Amino acid sequence: MEFLQDHSIKNELLLIFISVLLGLFIGTEREYRNKSAGLRTFILVCFGACLFTMLSIKIGVNDQDRIAANIITGIGFLGAGVIFKGDNKIEGITTATTIWATASIGMSVGSGYVYLAFLGTLLVLIVLSFLTFFEKYIDKNHKIREYKIAVTEAKFLPHCEDLFKKHQLKFIISKQQYTQGNLATTWILTGKNRNHEALMKDLREDIQIIAYQF
Repeated sequence: MEFLQDHSIKNELLLIFISVLLGLFIGTEREYRNKSAGLRTFILVCFGACLFTMLSIKIGVNDQDRIAANIITGIGFLGAGVIFKGDNKIEGITTATTIWATASIGMSVGSGYVYLAFLGTLLVLIVLSFLTFFEKYIDKNHKIREYKIAVTEAKFLPHCEDLFKKHQLKFIISKQQYTQGNLATTWILTGKNRNHEALMKDLREDIQIIAYQF
């Protein structure tokens, strides 16, 4: 009986160690990219999910998923904390979903499905690291930017449109603001990244453009 208890304790310690190790793998990738949630966060998320799952199985005699089910709710609050609004877009979504996925890996380890946890970790790392090539390719050929361009009069708006057409950029007007003789127009431009760079060069040299930002 004592031997079985010792063996059980060793297995539990091994599962906890594995959860810390897998959290370390994912956290290292996020830390390397200087994301808002880094190494310690992902280790603790994976370890915590693993431990809560183990406790849920041990103390939830009649309802073994009672504690484990609430991990998802807790992780939802944690993930919301790393999402914030940038200048032109919502940022932190990838980090938040990675926290969510890491919790599932910890739960897999805690419930004894170690092979699923290793597979999940591998897939997370592939998505985070190796699929950036496709992101860069899409970004290079289909870059969407929001420009705010200021001119002195509304009659110069067609001039801006001519510049966009010259550089093969699709455009739509998002909003306009008139202040003390200056008209600031926000444009949503879509096209290749090199065309955006060429446009910015023209905007800097164009005497009809007072100011621009993106």
